[in-house]
Amino acid sequence: QLTFDLLFSPLISISVLHPGLCRGACVEVDSDTEAVANEGFKLGCISCKMRAEVPAKAVVTWGFRGADDQEFSPLYEYEEKRGSVLDPRFEERLDWNGSKNTEDLQDGSIYILNVTFNDTGTYECTFRRTLIYTNYNFENSTTKQIRLRVVPKRKNRDILVQILVQIQILIQIQICFSPSLCPCRAEYLAVASESKENCGAVQEAE
Repeated sequence: QLTFDLLFSPLISISVLHPGLCRGACVEVDSDTEAVANEGFKLGCISCKMRAEVPAKAVVTWGFRGADDQEFSPLYEYEEKRGSVLDPRFEERLDWNGSKNTEDLQDGSIYILNVTFNDTGTYECTFRRTLIYTNYNFENSTTKQIRLRVVPKRKNRDILVQILVQIQILIQIQICFSPSLCPCRAEYLAVASESKENCGAVQEAE
């Protein structure tokens, strides 16, 4: 049974920027973890910059460890607006689904075409980002893992859950883009539940 808590569970983190003062918003959303055989599937990987106003460039690399593998093997790399498939098991079945026309990558998602049961396993996404300041560069790295399960057919309940999660994301973005509810403090990163508490406190004060 679906509950209210499922709909509003803290599944996303939001970097909220005031539309009048800041450049935009980056929303970190956890990737789905269940793919359907013989269909396409998006492996989501988003890493928001902590300083949106600072120019940057990033390289995104993916690794894959199959159900029977002991270690990760190189899967995919995206650098200087070009992607390369590194694992022959995924040749002609992987496509870039992240940030377009920029080296300042924040979305490093990829798309698997024609998923097979052999695609079950753990995927590792790594952002290697360089923040470009006037007198120096600052480098950092962020890694995320996704454990993917491949099923013959998606259950109706799973489809409903996906719809509810998307609704949750839209609600969070709408609430936190309202200057009267969540004014920008230059930039911050908040878990969805904390964001709702902060916005609620502002509403009560008004």
